[in-house]
Amino acid sequence: MPARPDPIARLSCRLAWHQHVLDPALEPRNRLRWLKALQSWQALRLERSFDGFLRDPARRPAARFFLTDVYGDHDFSQRDADIARVIPMMQRLLPAPLLDAIATGIELGALTHALDLRMAEALHQLAPRRRALDAALYAQAYRKVGHPRLRARQIALIGQVGTTLGSALRMPGIGTLLKLSRVPARAAGLGELQSFLERGYAAFAELGDIRSFLDDIGDNETRVMERLFAGDPDPFRQP
Repeated sequence: MPARPDPIARLSCRLAWHQHVLDPALEPRNRLRWLKALQSWQALRLERSFDGFLRDPARRPAARFFLTDVYGDHDFSQRDADIARVIPMMQRLLPAPLLDAIATGIELGALTHALDLRMAEALHQLAPRRRALDAALYAQAYRKVGHPRLRARQIALIGQVGTTLGSALRMPGIGTLLKLSRVPARAAGLGELQSFLERGYAAFAELGDIRSFLDDIGDNETRVMERLFAGDPDPFRQP
């Protein structure tokens, strides 16, 4: 039976990748003017896709958490800096399932940003003088970038981070652990990481069936992906 990967090693590897793709000195495409416009447009598109979840009182906190902390247009640099500073002690402070969930979330963020960089480059090539992004231009750039396997991996990671984080934050004693660590974490300058975990705990505490929620997200995003690659004239329509 293969040995279980070291959660700290996995976390360190994912964090290094995320920091690399976000660094303009290492990845000059971060300076492309299309990048911020693309990310803002995608965040609005995703919020529209999540409309049904946001109107459901039981699912609203988890949906909002996904939009702001997992898969939305949010700056995670401070959270990642917090993690980088305390990696040596994290194995003593947090259970392995929670470390795994954090690593998966960082992997999703890194892959999403890497794909965004390719999209920004495609938009720069397709529309160097245009200022506004619309669905037709987005779809054109999406197909130009391609990589259906990476897009499918991105969607799979959404479900994986939700499953691991939801399960970890529902472990006995996690709520107490987060309460006890609040003051020390903020005193140590780890407020962003602590807030991320507390928001996740609060969101998943109110969510009943995690699997059903995550399956619905995965199904929705897979349909959008398939329509985009197929050249569907209305890829973002809701059922």
